[in-house]
Amino acid sequence: MFYYYFDPTYILVVIGVVICMIASARVNSVFNRYSRMRSHSGMTGKEAAERILRRNGIYDVRVVHIPGNLTDHYDPRNKTLGLSDTVYNSSSVAAVGVAAHECGHAVQHSVGYAPLSIRGALVPVANFGSAISWPLIIIGLLMGGQMSSLLINLGILLFSAAVLFQIVILPVEFNASGRAVRVLESSGMLYPDEVGAVKKVLGAAALTYVASAASMILQLLRLMIIGGRRNDD
Repeated sequence: MFYYYFDPTYILVVIGVVICMIASARVNSVFNRYSRMRSHSGMTGKEAAERILRRNGIYDVRVVHIPGNLTDHYDPRNKTLGLSDTVYNSSSVAAVGVAAHECGHAVQHSVGYAPLSIRGALVPVANFGSAISWPLIIIGLLMGGQMSSLLINLGILLFSAAVLFQIVILPVEFNASGRAVRVLESSGMLYPDEVGAVKKVLGAAALTYVASAASMILQLLRLMIIGGRRNDD
């Protein structure tokens, strides 16, 4: 037991946590900076979202106000585009950029963008894997014999599903941001310098997904090292 408390593989977890903290601090800093930059059009996040949806021929998605800070999301199950307190009624460049990004997900859904469909299919598998993998691994570490290795390996396999989900998220998010930038440029909704600011906001946001995926991969690597040790016993 003493060995596990001081397992050197904990450094992989620490690295993952630090990466996520840096990415989170970065996105908050960039968003706060450009949330003070009012767009020349004066459109709010809500108005920008509705305009982008109509421009793409999407009329069955509702733009709704949701509580929180940067809790914005598109829900394909009920076709609602939720904009947070800092985006819905704000006319800042950052708000317009975030609203456009979420519209990018609505457009992906409308055109049948394959990675989005794959992400949706992986959600229940990833949720189950995240919930059950660690209990199986911990039980396996406490047990002995062949059953111990079986439980640990099963836990690692289930955790891998959660890691795969994080990896699949990346092209979905990058594509949505790309769609957002293109529509803001082509529609003239923002000036070129404002579009540049949006790129910085969305780029910082994308880093949080990269950091999350990297953190999960590091955790998976740690689990594989621990599982390998137990299999060698």
